[in-house]
Amino acid sequence: MIDVSSAYEDEIILITGGAGCVGSNLTKKLAEYNPKKIIVYDNLSSAYTWNIPEADCIQFINGDICDDEGLKWAFKQKPSYVFHLAAHFANQNSVDQPETDLKVNGLGILKVLEHAQLTGVKRFVYSSSGCGVYGLDSKMPFEEHDISISLHTPYQVTKLLGELYTNYFHNLYDMPIANARFFNVFGPGEVPGKYRNVIPNFMYWAMNKQALPITGDGSETRDWTYVEDIVNGLASLGVVEEAIGESINLGSGQDHKVVDMANRVNELCDNEAGIKFTERRDWDAKKKLLSSIDKAKKILDYKPTHTFDEGLVNTHQWFVDNWDSIQKSAEF
Repeated sequence: MIDVSSAYEDEIILITGGAGCVGSNLTKKLAEYNPKKIIVYDNLSSAYTWNIPEADCIQFINGDICDDEGLKWAFKQKPSYVFHLAAHFANQNSVDQPETDLKVNGLGILKVLEHAQLTGVKRFVYSSSGCGVYGLDSKMPFEEHDISISLHTPYQVTKLLGELYTNYFHNLYDMPIANARFFNVFGPGEVPGKYRNVIPNFMYWAMNKQALPITGDGSETRDWTYVEDIVNGLASLGVVEEAIGESINLGSGQDHKVVDMANRVNELCDNEAGIKFTERRDWDAKKKLLSSIDKAKKILDYKPTHTFDEGLVNTHQWFVDNWDSIQKSAEF
């Protein structure tokens, strides 16, 4: 990876959605680079204060990205770098609440971009979705140029909309933006819940000795990417000049079967309840997901450093260490 340690020194950084899984891990990483301040801006709709790292440079603001007054307060501090991670997450949630999805993921990013443009930021990094902007008509492994406009959920639509807005601000105002397309992020920091990702939910159910429900036949594959690798990619996207105006996949470049993941989670949690198979969800049309990370390697010197199994082991340990808080916070 490119050495970014000096770029953030004595800078003010704003992370929207900074209390979530990626946000809290990014906050922790950037705090190591001696910034002047990191503003964690989050409305805690799907995150918790106990998950926010503690350091003298970290300031938490309980704020909504659709609230202009809250954003004015955050941007009044003149952040140089903005990492926009806040979102209405994710596919099933957007199917159930499409209007909220559009408000948060559409109007929300527009408002944040407007404030960032007035402030004159050094870099605006947006968290898009590699699992969302590529469709059934995109060739695998997914390459950045091969996006789709035939999508299956409002979340996928609004994540692509976010990229269109960042590109618009780059083209009209010359804002230095970069779009990160995440692939199936997992790791410490993601609290399980009704609309959360499969790995934290499986960990939770396995630790409660419940059978793990697989939607489909288990042969489906996903490009699970450990959160620390995502964070390293984000840190580079914030400072590498060649990344300006680009959309770049952040994935592992490898895919794994859902059934193999489920069996490994059960093994780690000593869960003998096994697995059960249920109907595939109507919107879940992609049986396989796999990223091409060639562009990230070329521009960012991006190199995933964690194997999938190492990531699962680390995630399980985080669940063990934070089990009391997780049990109180998990919402199903």
